[in-house]
Amino acid sequence: MAAARTTAVARVLTDNARDTIRGIGLVAFAYMVLSLGDGAAKWAIMGAGVAWALLWRGVFGAAAVFAVTASRAGGWRRVIPVRWFYVLLRAGLSSFTTASWYLSWRHMQLADTYALGFTAPLIMTLLAIPMLKERIRWRRMVSTLLGFSGVLVMLRPGGDLWSPALPLLMAGITTMALTRIMARQLSRTETPECQAFWLMTSHAAAGVVLLGMFPPGHIDSLMMWVALAGLGISSGLAHCVFTQAYGLAPVSALAPYEYTMLIWGGAAGYVLFGEVPSWTTLAGAAIVVAAGLYNLHRERVRLRT
Repeated sequence: MAAARTTAVARVLTDNARDTIRGIGLVAFAYMVLSLGDGAAKWAIMGAGVAWALLWRGVFGAAAVFAVTASRAGGWRRVIPVRWFYVLLRAGLSSFTTASWYLSWRHMQLADTYALGFTAPLIMTLLAIPMLKERIRWRRMVSTLLGFSGVLVMLRPGGDLWSPALPLLMAGITTMALTRIMARQLSRTETPECQAFWLMTSHAAAGVVLLGMFPPGHIDSLMMWVALAGLGISSGLAHCVFTQAYGLAPVSALAPYEYTMLIWGGAAGYVLFGEVPSWTTLAGAAIVVAAGLYNLHRERVRLRT
């Protein structure tokens, strides 16, 4: 066990094509699971309320991460942080981000909130320069800027996306970008399970705090509990995969794949709530997907050369 923790402390962040491609595959899968879980979260919020959804997402998520971790080599000790303060700080910031998205979903479509959230990759790529000392390859920057241009197509300033929930959501998006950077930083010393476990635990604590402001509503339905359990378990395990990806690949390489959440979240919004994205949202989505695919192509070229 001591050897495992020593290895974690000594870990060096890499920037090579092989690890980056692995990271891209993992983060794309994690984004798919998380965005589909958002559909379950919005459905649960409509009946049980923001605080209840946040609370049980955290409880079920932390339990799932702990159970899986306990069955692996190193056991439950893999969730013990090396840098307690920064692990808990990231977890607390993530709770604020999630709460801001949950509150915005009471007024906005899933696809629309994702469209606004797509400003995060540009923020992440820029923050990676001073915070992680990453070298921003010009093609990565071009793909990120191209993706951001697609976001501008979706936003349509002054259009339907502007709502009373916008300032809170944008604050959450900015915080989200910071937590992505911190995931990369903390991967030097912390296991993916550690980051995911404390993130989920923080969500549960935030839900308890918010219960006074947003008391639970209709919570006696079996389907409600199934949705909450599915949301929590999938979120906890997806965050394990997510943080592993950020330990493998530079932030600037993974940032464009944030855009893929529009595909899955838009599908969930349509199936569950009949939400239909506008043509500008779909046009912008095509642009950002193209940016992400180009970035993956460049990493494969690096692998061959």
